[in-house]
Amino acid sequence: MAKKAVASLKTGKGKDYTRVITAVRSPKTGAYTFKELIAHNDHVKEAIEVAREAVIESAAQ
Repeated sequence: MAKKAVASLKTGKGKDYTRVITAVRSPKTGAYTFKELIAHNDHVKEAIEVAREAVIESAAQ
């Protein structure tokens, strides 16, 4: 299944997007929390920051 999902992103307009997975360590428990999203190649750095902030906010609650 993973090969098929990755292969479908390589055709057509799928080449313009990247999957961004960010891992942040929780200060409370020490466990890692992951945030995954798909962003346009031009906005990858912004997506990483947004994902990191979302993980930190959810850990603070």
